[in-house]
Amino acid sequence: MKTKTFWLLLLMALIVLLLGVVLSCSNSGGGGDDDTSGDDDATKVDYPVVDTNQSKCYDATTVIACDSGFNGQDAQYDGYQPAFHDNGDGTVTDLVTGLMWQKDPGDKMTYDEAVAGADGFNLAGYDDWRLPTIKELYSLIWFSGVDPHVEGTDTSGLIPFIDTNYFVFHYGDTSAGQRIIDSQWATSNIYESTVMGGQQCFFGVNFADGRIKCYPTSDINISGGYYVLYVRNTGAYAANDFADNGDGSVTDAATGLMWQQSDSGEGMIWEDALNYCENLDLAGHDDWRLPNAKELQSIVDYTRSPDTTSSAAIDLLFSCTSITNEAGVADYPFYWSSTTHAKPDSGHEGEHAVYVSFGRAMGYMFGHWIDVHGAGAQRSDPKIGDPADYPEGNGPQGDAIRIFNYVRCVRGGVSTPGDDDAIDDDASDDDMSDDDATDDDTSPPPDEAVQACEGKSVGDDCSFTSPNGEVTGTCQMIGDVLACVPEGGPPSE
Repeated sequence: MKTKTFWLLLLMALIVLLLGVVLSCSNSGGGGDDDTSGDDDATKVDYPVVDTNQSKCYDATTVIACDSGFNGQDAQYDGYQPAFHDNGDGTVTDLVTGLMWQKDPGDKMTYDEAVAGADGFNLAGYDDWRLPTIKELYSLIWFSGVDPHVEGTDTSGLIPFIDTNYFVFHYGDTSAGQRIIDSQWATSNIYESTVMGGQQCFFGVNFADGRIKCYPTSDINISGGYYVLYVRNTGAYAANDFADNGDGSVTDAATGLMWQQSDSGEGMIWEDALNYCENLDLAGHDDWRLPNAKELQSIVDYTRSPDTTSSAAIDLLFSCTSITNEAGVADYPFYWSSTTHAKPDSGHEGEHAVYVSFGRAMGYMFGHWIDVHGAGAQRSDPKIGDPADYPEGNGPQGDAIRIFNYVRCVRGGVSTPGDDDAIDDDASDDDMSDDDATDDDTSPPPDEAVQACEGKSVGDDCSFTSPNGEVTGTCQMIGDVLACVPEGGPPSE
């Protein structure tokens, strides 16, 4: 990556993290054209929800142009765009969240090994690495990925749900008896309840098939173990800060998002869910929208579960409609997101959409219905159809197929209407890889960064006040200039 690219990324990170600047994009035809309340003015947020990187629009089954109906879906809104910096030392810094990640997970390990390994882990001169939380790890997911066929064995043409320009990724090893979808990555979040009839589990992300499920802490079954990306830096990320606005809405100051306090009160197909939010007029605002997968997951409370707190997995400021689940037990709904869960292109690429389970993630196993993946799981459902066609669920764990899922709308943050242009299937979607830089992309660092290192040597600590806040780092050579570079290192030439 050349010098200009680095400083542009740095400037973007400072703006995003310290000011929460609203991205300026053209209107896509979604709701809210008349709302000029000013509530979306730039504010500092501690928990910027990184965009899903989904650029395609879909109807109930296939790819469509984003200006041809089904308004309000993920690709029609732009949020904090994913941006990373490869530090050249085995680590990657997320320029949006501020988190520093291990680049290569290495070999799979048991969950106990993943937990114990953090204590002695030393990389790039740092020894404060830890196992990420589920919300930290989920910040890395990209829904430009493609969900493989469960029994498939050919990975050609598949796209993982993580940026492989920066992170080392592996599908499951079929030669060792694993499935290609066996790429489950560990976190520190142990489920408050149990799954599969009494198993302790942790919430993990599968970057092969784009899901959150609760995986056993002791029995690794056929998966061969779990991948681990240790993380370090900010401890504030993913901590919600909710406030009841007293008008049917709840604001999360941590993310800058405003939420519908209640839900839709009934289930509906995906297209109706989009329309429900696009037409919602609540709390003096008419720019509500269906949240994308990562926005919706940001309000899950992983300290709650129906079994242990007699509540949905969400803060008690919110209300959730009570349902009776497939086992005939009182429970809470699945909630639609605006994000399509893309399948391999076979004419039905867009027939599933992402949902988050705020109640038990039910499945049909061992001859009856049980919680198989935990309250807080993220899976997907067909956008249309009849749930009666799935009397024993679908997939290896018999995932409950409901189709008529509930809705909780969102507004605000930095998500703004995106581009109405038709889809460019060849677009790489904000791929900020080193290959994008050209040899002519050169530019000096800011004057403040240079002045901070006057009279100092390479490696000395430094700090300066930028227009967007305080910056600390070390003095490094940028071209032929000694300048103060934030933690993460200078650009590689």
